[in-house]
Amino acid sequence: MAWNILVNEDKCIGCGECIDVCPVEVYELQDEKAVPVDIDECLGCESCVEVCEQEAVTLHEI
Repeated sequence: MAWNILVNEDKCIGCGECIDVCPVEVYELQDEKAVPVDIDECLGCESCVEVCEQEAVTLHEI
């Protein structure tokens, strides 16, 4: 199963919560914003979506 991960740069405050909670290290911080860099590893657990207080992360099955 593949996932489309989007981080809204306007909403992301670079807190790193999504990075910390991701069990497979999909994200990294670049220019003070979370960026999905290893999308193929995404499990679709949606932990990143749930932990983002800014509602900047969305996840959709493709």
